Amino acid sequence: MNYQKSILLLVAVTTIAVACKKDRDVDASPNDPSQPAGNKTSWWQPAAGVSFDWQLDDINSASSFSADVVDVDAFTTSAETVAALHAKGKKVIAYLSVGTIENDRNDASLIPAEVIGKQYPEWPKEKWLDIRQIDKLKPWLNSRINMILKKGFDGIEPDNMDSYDNDPGFNIQLADTRKYADYLISLAHSNGLSIGQKNVKELTADYASKFDWALTEDAFAQGWQNQLSGYIKLNKPVFAVEYTDKMSQSNFQATVCPSAKQLKYTAILKKRDLSQWVDRCN
Repeated sequence: MNYQKSILLLVAVTTIAVACKKDRDVDASPNDPSQPAGNKTSWWQPAAGVSFDWQLDDINSASSFSADVVDVDAFTTSAETVAALHAKGKKVIAYLSVGTIENDRNDASLIPAEVIGKQYPEWPKEKWLDIRQIDKLKPWLNSRINMILKKGFDGIEPDNMDSYDNDPGFNIQLADTRKYADYLISLAHSNGLSIGQKNVKELTADYASKFDWALTEDAFAQGWQNQLSGYIKLNKPVFAVEYTDKMSQSNFQATVCPSAKQLKYTAILKKRDLSQWVDRCN
């Protein structure tokens, strides 16, 4: 009888322990924005040459794209729209600022005042963040990750990683950007999300093997397009976006497209407001 009681007690204790572990696992998921990232081991990894479009205008479930990969706003794009795009065979990237806080986003209250810096001159609604203080940014970042996971996005476009090359109000160096990039890559991948290098060409040599793709703005217009070729060597796409305020359609077709084809980049021409309009290489 005592032996049977001991077995029953052991089973009961084991059951409670397993239940407690499950509770801890749930608490540590990204559903709790104050907790660390998840534990996924796979994520979408596109191949070089895949077609791409980028639209930050509001879209809905009826919106259509000819490209296989679409990059849209994380906040204004609904879960229903992401599902509709998936049903059309698209992969969907969430545009997300990680280096600034926009005053029209509903999660601004998660940012402590001491990590908010100077206004971004080109974008008056945004202020730079002190990316050196990652621990203070984690609740905000995890909240954003949680949002895009709930909406079903496939990846993240992390914008405004270039504070070291601006005047953010903090002494941010390229080494700080590298440390922040490492954290963001781990955060994305551990939650099953793809993540790309947005501009910041200085990262390419060491980070082409870590990011899943690259997105450039005006790389051809500014003459640094060759510095992203490390991605192509790893069969990862480079989405090269040029803008109409820097380049005409005829110049895009005559100069960018032949070079992009040789480099094996996916090049498109967009208006600076990233509306629906797009021009592709013929």
